[in-house]
Formats: sequence, C-alpha cells, structure tokens
Amino acid sequence: MANQNGSIYGLTLLCPILNDESASPSHDLQIREYLSNLTADSESPFAVAPGTHLARLVVMDDVIYVGMPACEEHLKSKYLVLESNFDGDLDNYIMGLATTIPEHLDAIWSHCNGYPGSADKAKFVQYMKNCQLETTFLFAAVNDKTVTQTLAALQTQRAVAHFVAEHQGVGPAQTQRDFVEFLKILDATPTSKPAMNAQPRNIKTGGRNE
Repeated sequence: MANQNGSIYGLTLLCPILNDESASPSHDLQIREYLSNLTADSESPFAVAPGTHLARLVVMDDVIYVGMPACEEHLKSKYLVLESNFDGDLDNYIMGLATTIPEHLDAIWSHCNGYPGSADKAKFVQYMKNCQLETTFLFAAVNDKTVTQTLAALQTQRAVAHFVAEHQGVGPAQTQRDFVEFLKILDATPTSKPAMNAQPRNIKTGGRNE
C-alpha cells in the first residue's frame, strides 16, 4: 500500500483555500497567522492528537517554474498542505483529530473550500479523504513501533548514555550497584509526552546527580 510503511501511515492533504476578495485579511493570511501562533511543544495540536509521529502544515501559494524542459504551470488557488505520519489506519486517525482538537481544525480549515466543520464527523472524514493525495514513496524511520514505544526507546537511550558518561572512571562494583538502582528508577519513570523537549532524566545513584 503506497500510503503505508509497516504500521505507519503517510497522509498528504491538499485543501484549496477560499479566494474571497472581500476578506480582509485574506484567508491564506489568516491561516498563516493562526499557524504562526501555535506552539511546537507538547501542547501543540498534533502532539495532543493521538498517534502522530510528525505533522507539518504549510500554505502553498503556487508551484515554481524550474525551467525547460518543464512546462510552466500555475495553481488555480492557494492550498493548505498537511503532511502527517501516524499510527494505525486513516479513518481512525482523522476521527481522532476531530475528537481531540476540533477547535484548531475549525480555526484553520474554515478558510478552505467546502470544509464542513468537525462537528459532523462523517462529513469531516469524507472531506479530508477527498483532499488526500496518494503518498507514492513513504519512508518511515521507525515503521513497526508506535509513538509511545518510540518515545520510550529514545528516552531510555538518552538516559543510558547519560549514565555511561557520568560513570567514566568509576569502579566496576560501584557502577554495577548504581546501574541496578538506575534500572529500577528508569522502569518507574513515565514516558515523555510527544514533542517534549526531552532532557536526560534526573536519576540519582551513588551520590551523583545523573
């Protein structure tokens, strides 16, 4: 399936933006302003939405003419472009967006042609699927692990690397005792939320702040 790599789905949407000369500012500028005010941390909409590995929203004004032998072409309207990689199937993911971040969806997509709103879930899902382009070459860096599993692995990797760096020159007996304690605390530490600015865990063993 072209849109899928392992358990990861690659979604590409091109949604035509309203061209209303009476709108001030224009609809594309209103989208840009709203997007510019969104955070990119754990409180960002697509970090809150379940199963999102990565997501990017951009406004595309036109296509660029790269010169011969290409033909010069132009878009009939400006487009809102969404690129997202996520766990699971398309319908469940889109439904999850409508359930968890409806206010953001409506604030952004209300500037697009034909947008039905997120309240009517069936119409919303169909609208998004109507705007979908087939992903012809999807590469997922981790194609068989969920967001939670990937975050846990990365968190463990950072913590272990920090432990190793802090125990350079420490005797083997002390290192072994500290590592046993380290593992207990590591297992009890919650997994970071998506898009958190992760730092090495503050795991204290053997009198050292790790």
